Amino acid sequence: MEDGKPILELVNVTKEYRLPSGPGALQVLKGISLTVSEGESIAVTGPSGSGKSTLLNLMGALDHPTSGEVRLGGRNLAGLPDDDLADIRNKEVGFVFQLHHLLPQCTVLENVLIPTLPHAPRRHNPEAVERARMLLDRVGLIHRLSHRPGQLSGGECQRAAVVRALINQPVLVLADEPTGSLDHATAEVLVQLLEELHIECDTTLVMVTHSEELAGRMGRSIPLADGQLER
Repeated sequence: MEDGKPILELVNVTKEYRLPSGPGALQVLKGISLTVSEGESIAVTGPSGSGKSTLLNLMGALDHPTSGEVRLGGRNLAGLPDDDLADIRNKEVGFVFQLHHLLPQCTVLENVLIPTLPHAPRRHNPEAVERARMLLDRVGLIHRLSHRPGQLSGGECQRAAVVRALINQPVLVLADEPTGSLDHATAEVLVQLLEELHIECDTTLVMVTHSEELAGRMGRSIPLADGQLER
């Protein structure tokens, strides 16, 4: 673990989903406690169905725990109103998913700038545009600014998605199987970029992956099995 102060804390977190038939519930996470320090890079590993994506959704305030606390920057996310949570998701957390979710009708530059729109809805902030161009240049996409996602390869789309996740300078980047739809060589390039950019952009990185090889590239690996952390 890094020596930085805690940025994300999970305290005895459980997550249950009510079953459509019957009174029972499916318990996906079972008493998860975890501390993530500023500047760490962490891989969450485990088999399909172990609760990895659910855990990441709780970390990023995309979902609420059934019990326990998720604290980001010392704040208990469960105690915040929806507007505050939306603001946190937009400003403080960057998301990279297995599918890039770029808008097909928008250019690469426009896609990257979408998270900045709540701050300047009438027109893009020149500083945000400059940061977008700088990051796109950093990931080798400066020549693709006016291209649309349909004109890009899968790896290029994921690189654009990484830049979009970083555009608001979040304190935490959450990546859910970001290489799952890529071939091995392209996946290697993307993970290397995530490693480098998390340092250059001074963020904390938590990545869900089923690949032990990619997990080994992170500073710390956390195995998850049957909804529980393996110690």
